[in-house]
Amino acid sequence: MRQTTLLSLFVRCGLFAVCLMTFSTAKAQWATVDWTIAETLLAIDAPISSVAQQDAYHDWVGEPRIPNSATDMGLRTQPNLELLAQVPPEQILISPMFAGLTPRLERIAPVTSFALYSPGTDTWQEMQTLTRQLGELTERQPQAEQLIEETQTLMTTLRESRPRSQSEIAPLLMVQFMDARHVRVFGDNSLYNAVLEQLELPNAWDQPTNAWGFALVGVEALARYPEAMLVIIDPLPAGVEEQLAKSGLWQQLPSVKNDNLLHLPPVWSFGALPSAQRFAKELTAALEAAPTQ
Repeated sequence: MRQTTLLSLFVRCGLFAVCLMTFSTAKAQWATVDWTIAETLLAIDAPISSVAQQDAYHDWVGEPRIPNSATDMGLRTQPNLELLAQVPPEQILISPMFAGLTPRLERIAPVTSFALYSPGTDTWQEMQTLTRQLGELTERQPQAEQLIEETQTLMTTLRESRPRSQSEIAPLLMVQFMDARHVRVFGDNSLYNAVLEQLELPNAWDQPTNAWGFALVGVEALARYPEAMLVIIDPLPAGVEEQLAKSGLWQQLPSVKNDNLLHLPPVWSFGALPSAQRFAKELTAALEAAPTQ
């Protein structure tokens, strides 16, 4: 009888241990409302339990893809706290722009904030710092260092293997449409400009930008750069393409009139090293395919 009781106790203890291990494994995951943090976690193979606005992530960021196992916690600015609380993550990771969510998110799990695009900092170095910070937090330090090394190697390879010299490439004017009459133009402190610097390519935009590295201007402002090659980064807002086709202002821009423009797929303009890699590859491929002006 005693042996049976002891055996039953061992079995129960064993089952408890398995359950505890399963719970620990399930909880040792990370949730984030920030797409830049999300793409970096995915790139260093850190386990993610939840990411906000996944459909929009795939529209604006593109890659790395979010695994099906990660839940969608809803809007970045209004996450679904009930859903997030069903399987609380180890930590919830945010950036300063989502700091207002901290009191509510802290009811579910500890919250840690990571900065990027800080005023007065070197964007390229800050992207590497973010990668190392996330690698340390998630115990993925080797993967973080590998991502940094791979990114730097890619930039060097693309720069040195470019078929055209720097003097043969027109200054680039990098824009994203907000509507048919307004664009974000990217300059200092932006991811796009940081990549241009790594590739030793000229940026045509010489006006001030905000902390995120862009200036919001009317389409007519682009006419001041007649020699520039216009680089349009998707996605386009609904209906914009049709409106531009009918816009005399747009059609008379020198870059458009002379067909001196490139159209790139979505690359997260506020991203980190994964987006930097993607932008460098897409831009280089488009430049190589473009006819010589």
